[in-house]
Amino acid sequence: MPGKRKYTNATFTKRVDHEAGRHRTLRAMSEPAVCEECGAVYADRRWIAKQTGSEDKKHKHWRPPTTTVCPACQQKRTGEPRGFVYLDGAFFDAHHEEVEQLLRNESERAAEDNPLARIMEWKPGEGHKLTVSTTTEHLAQRLGHALEKAFSGRTKYDFSHENKLARVNWQRD
Repeated sequence: MPGKRKYTNATFTKRVDHEAGRHRTLRAMSEPAVCEECGAVYADRRWIAKQTGSEDKKHKHWRPPTTTVCPACQQKRTGEPRGFVYLDGAFFDAHHEEVEQLLRNESERAAEDNPLARIMEWKPGEGHKLTVSTTTEHLAQRLGHALEKAFSGRTKYDFSHENKLARVNWQRD
C-alpha cells in the first residue's frame, strides 16, 4: 500500500544514471597530466585551461606531465551530452548568425572558468531550427540565460531528476 506522502525518500533516490553524471574517477589522477586533444592541464586536483606561454613557478619540481584524455574530450568521443539548447522562431531565422556568435562567445567565457564545459555539437533541423549539445548541464543553462538576456524571447528550463541532464528551449517570434 503506498504511503500518503506524495514525496518520499524512495522517489528521490531512484537514479537511472548510477554514476550521477560523474566526471571524476573514484581516485585522483597522477599530477600533472595534459589532455592530448585539447591541451587542458590537470593540476592541483582540477582541470585548468591550457597555459599560453606562462610558466607555473609553483610546480617546477614536478615530473614531466603524462598525456591523457580529459573528461570533456572523452565525453565528446562517446557522444553523451549533459545539456541541450533548442533554438526556434522567426527571429532566429532572421538573426541566426548573431545568435550563434553569442553562443560561441558565451561558451568561450565559460571555458575560462571550467575548461570541461564545451559545446559538443551544432545540429540543425528535427523540429527545432538548431539544437546545441553541451558537455555540462550548467553550460546549457548559461547559454539559455545569455540568449534570454541578449535577445529576450521565451526560455524554458527542464532538468532531469534521474540523470544529470538539462534541456533549454529558447524561442522568439
